[in-house]
Amino acid sequence: MADARPTPDHAPVVDAHLDLAFNAVAVGRDLTLPLDELRAAEGRTHETAMVTWPELRAAGIDLVFGTLFAHPAKRQRMPPETAGDDAEAAEELDLPAYVEAEGAHAQARAQLDWYRAMEAAGWARIVRSGADLRALREERAASWQAPVGVVLLMEGADPIRSPDEASWWWNQGVRIVGPAWQGTRYAGGTRAPGPLTPLGFELVDAMQALGLALDVSHLADEALWQVLGRFEGPLLASHSNARALTPSDRHLSDEALRALGERDAVVGLVLGNPFLDPTAGRRGPVDLRQVGRHQRHVAALVGADRVGVGSDFDGGFGAEETPTELSRGGDFARLAEAVPEAQREHFLGGAWWAWLERSLPTS
Repeated sequence: MADARPTPDHAPVVDAHLDLAFNAVAVGRDLTLPLDELRAAEGRTHETAMVTWPELRAAGIDLVFGTLFAHPAKRQRMPPETAGDDAEAAEELDLPAYVEAEGAHAQARAQLDWYRAMEAAGWARIVRSGADLRALREERAASWQAPVGVVLLMEGADPIRSPDEASWWWNQGVRIVGPAWQGTRYAGGTRAPGPLTPLGFELVDAMQALGLALDVSHLADEALWQVLGRFEGPLLASHSNARALTPSDRHLSDEALRALGERDAVVGLVLGNPFLDPTAGRRGPVDLRQVGRHQRHVAALVGADRVGVGSDFDGGFGAEETPTELSRGGDFARLAEAVPEAQREHFLGGAWWAWLERSLPTS
């Protein structure tokens, strides 16, 4: 294969939400395999894998936000038409689930160790600072075979056993924390309405002091508005769509989107079919026109240079549950077809890259 990224000034390509470690550690997928080999080994007819390290390289994806996602025993089941978001496949696989902070911590630690192993093996480059980001861009410009950059994002903060432990996770390289998935000890979340808890206020303050960015995806409305009123650090929504188009507390209201735009946040669109078209169900039909509808709506509220992608490929959704044009991670570039030409570089990664440049510590 010829170099996909031969020039130093190429526009970066970023996917801001992938549950890579959960799939590897909890589900047992070997993400070092070429995608077709993994698919053949699994033989699935639904939630077919879309992402492996070789697939990310072949797609020319320069950087991903790789999650640390601990699977909770206590959770609200998603409606049948949407079940699948963020590792709901674990329902079918009967995977181990945590019931207390120690169990959540252990799951996230194991996933952290996996990212480190992938870095040692040359598949990934963990990005902790602006200096790392610049070095990654040079590497990726030189060769598509260079390691893929990974920014560590904790999805659901229960692995942080107490707010003062946030500093430990910062020292391990985590740069983004989403306090909620569903409800956590820190905040109300998807299908679990509620505010920040007393511990949640402490965590938000600790994150601000450290420079950790806060991901509002999955936060319940009351908690989200409390965060917006208290937290002064970098904000993002790694994988959320427009509630006006997909009515659900899983997505962001127009009021929240306006407020995020005023805070220079970036919003990543999530690509599961029912999140794009609530009438379609998991298997569609959904195509890139629905992606374009959400992009236009969100861009009108936050600015076109603040809308990107947080695909959540393989976060409980696979090839059968995403738009028809996206049969595998290698189709990522086709997302450009959903947006106006002038906005394509922002959408495919430029918006996230600029956010990282202003949000990561310099060194």
